[in-house]
Amino acid sequence: MNDSTAHSGAPKVRAPEQTHLKSPSERLAIGKALREQASRKAQGEFRPSEHRADPIELLIENSKGRVEELVPIRYGRMMVNPFAFYRGAAAIMAYDLSTTPKTGVNVMACGDAHLVNFGGFATTERRLIFDINDFDETSIAPWEWDVKRLVASFVVAGQSNGFNAVDCREAAWLAAQSYRQAMASYAETSVLDAWYDAMDLGVIINSMPDKEMKRFYTKKLASAEAQSAHEKEFARLAHTGGYPARIIDQPPLIYHFGDLRDEEFTQRIHQALKSYFKSLPLERQLLVRRYNVVDVAMKVVGVGSVGTRCGIALMMSGSGEPLFLQFKEARQSVLEPYAGKGLFDHHGQRVVIGQRLMQAASDMFLGWGEGAGGGHFYMRQLRDAKIKPVIEIMKPFNLKGYAGLCGRALARAHTRSGDAVVLSGYMGKSTAFEDALANFAVAYAAQNEEDHAALVDAVRAGRITAQMVE
Repeated sequence: MNDSTAHSGAPKVRAPEQTHLKSPSERLAIGKALREQASRKAQGEFRPSEHRADPIELLIENSKGRVEELVPIRYGRMMVNPFAFYRGAAAIMAYDLSTTPKTGVNVMACGDAHLVNFGGFATTERRLIFDINDFDETSIAPWEWDVKRLVASFVVAGQSNGFNAVDCREAAWLAAQSYRQAMASYAETSVLDAWYDAMDLGVIINSMPDKEMKRFYTKKLASAEAQSAHEKEFARLAHTGGYPARIIDQPPLIYHFGDLRDEEFTQRIHQALKSYFKSLPLERQLLVRRYNVVDVAMKVVGVGSVGTRCGIALMMSGSGEPLFLQFKEARQSVLEPYAGKGLFDHHGQRVVIGQRLMQAASDMFLGWGEGAGGGHFYMRQLRDAKIKPVIEIMKPFNLKGYAGLCGRALARAHTRSGDAVVLSGYMGKSTAFEDALANFAVAYAAQNEEDHAALVDAVRAGRITAQMVE
């Protein structure tokens, strides 16, 4: 059987088993017993079979149903280097991860836990915290898949920055070690304390040993705290002279179609917003209804999301105060063909529930809706005081420190649906887990480089079309 069809028709997945009613010693024993299912050393293995699916075909399949004219931009962004390719290749890695050893323990997984999908953002209480911030691919799946995608991203990013092999491997090793150690700490923490835990971004920045990097992020933190994100977005995106206010076109990344498609698209989003309101608790419904939608525009975002129907809704109160909501099309998670169909038939609901479950604090406007003519969407605030990591300016020392933060954040997210005692029991107290995961990261980074080269070759051969856009 060809590997490309070996995992089709996966059954519907069940919610993660909650083993917390057992004693700590029983849960620890359950974790240690998982090593019979998949040894820690085996977690370091990655050997693509000779029947491995064509990565370009997987990309093409993943692009089906996207906005056709935007797909070349997606490929163009992925062509830039192996790191850019990795960010857009979650579907390829999900396929590959499904062939690796697994313990059989599922959690609510991120599905795309690479290092750029972590960062700072404001909570409802206006605190700035550090956490995972992308959940388009979230689903119930093996916990190891998230860790492997995270650690491999550090090798790929380090290579992109020109770091040597030792530094790249150490960054991956430290991410895995931080995950293991954080999980061990959560195993000794009360259920509620673990649930309420959050990583304060101000504390993280203040404790940075690199003075130059500390100054850089201190300025970003001050800027994020100084002004409402909506005021900044309004000044940048909306005309203020006319009535009603209108989002400024910045093609090809922010635009109106300029033809009948605008009316169709606006109707679709208006319908999605109507059903979105119903997904919110009553107090949030009342808040959102103080604004009226005045304009809608398409917006090209990220790498992996390019081509999905994403955009901005500009909403205004009667007194002229703006509220920007970002809406994103929610499609089948790349994990579902291999881990099982998700718990929710509505993919927007899947994303929202996954985010609420994994994040320490989620956006107060987060909700889901269904557009006119079909299509699943989820909505949230647009750029509410987000602070993104700037990987390109990091030195090896910085990348290694950042690896520790991401490992801890991922462990915290997994404790929300998984059992820290069981997972800690499996990983143990030695460095066996991080040793294996670092081996996997190096091996997968080499595979990712080959796949990136295959994309470049496919574009040159005319098999697919790529468009380079800033």
